[in-house]
Amino acid sequence: MSLPIGSTIGIIGGGQLGRMLAMAAARLGYRTIVLEPQADCPAAHVANRQIVAAFDDPAALAELASASAVVTYEFENVPVAAAETLAARVPVHPPARALEVAQDRVTEKSFLNGIGIPTAEFCPIDNDDQLTVALKKFSGSGVLKTRRLGYDGKGQRIFRNMETGGFAGTCEAMGNVPLILESLVAFEREISVIAARGLDGSIAAYDPAENVHREGILRSSTVPATIKPETAAAAKEAVAKILAALDYVGVIGVEFFVLADGALLANELAPRVHNSGHWTEAACIVSQFEQHVRAVAGLPLGSPARHSDCEMENLIGDDMLKVPALLAEPDLMLHLYGKTESRPGRKMGHFTRISRRS
Repeated sequence: MSLPIGSTIGIIGGGQLGRMLAMAAARLGYRTIVLEPQADCPAAHVANRQIVAAFDDPAALAELASASAVVTYEFENVPVAAAETLAARVPVHPPARALEVAQDRVTEKSFLNGIGIPTAEFCPIDNDDQLTVALKKFSGSGVLKTRRLGYDGKGQRIFRNMETGGFAGTCEAMGNVPLILESLVAFEREISVIAARGLDGSIAAYDPAENVHREGILRSSTVPATIKPETAAAAKEAVAKILAALDYVGVIGVEFFVLADGALLANELAPRVHNSGHWTEAACIVSQFEQHVRAVAGLPLGSPARHSDCEMENLIGDDMLKVPALLAEPDLMLHLYGKTESRPGRKMGHFTRISRRS
């Protein structure tokens, strides 16, 4: 049963993704309440109300549950215990299980392999000796990452053709936290699929986007991706398998490496709307944000078809200086996040250039 118009959707997290979810909810007639410790966050500018408190604050969670008909979230590092506490009182979509899987890279890759989706090879790392052994297994090359909380390239170190020894102090330098070493993948390109699953189990998948990262941060997403139709179909099929295995409701983003022969290796999943899906705002009738609201509210999913080819680019730090020139361009949609302070590496907004399909 769908949420009545005028119901309130709770959103954990008040960043730009929460902002865009609140905007989409308003277009469909829903109110939103945001739980976010930072006052005057981007989502607060457009939501109906903000609870300023920590994500695991018991009183704040109780307030959010009592004020919301359903709760969702805009980032994957929501405390699992908080999601479970809320789920005892109000529907929470996506489920806490999706958070559990996505928050630990070893758990995530083990889950993906367990449902038949290949990934890069990996080894859990807890000390320098284990790192030495794992690098030997991977011929001296690999990407060492924190198992939890890393994003936009943070918490990573790359090894290339290193001799398997002399790594004393590496784990300490990484913070003495649980780590994972992933084998380096000789991929031709990176793609991602944004897809949604409704309360009734229906699935709608957008066309894969081809992504370019610099310094670990997404710079651009281009649609269509330069991949074969069978590769696109295989990526969508893999995402559908993930959604079903998690009994998922809402939008998910899944990143893949595309190998020279068109084969796919899953890189990571994000149980939320995703930066590489921002292009759907400009090139589709139903954006990923509206799709997510439709899903968690129990409404029919919209068509993921696009009416235009496009390229989305993030505005990062001083890229904001480009805004006047961008606004002079035809066939360009600009979206700024309302952040007042521009810093290196900080996402300030994005724009999408469209090329209408004949």
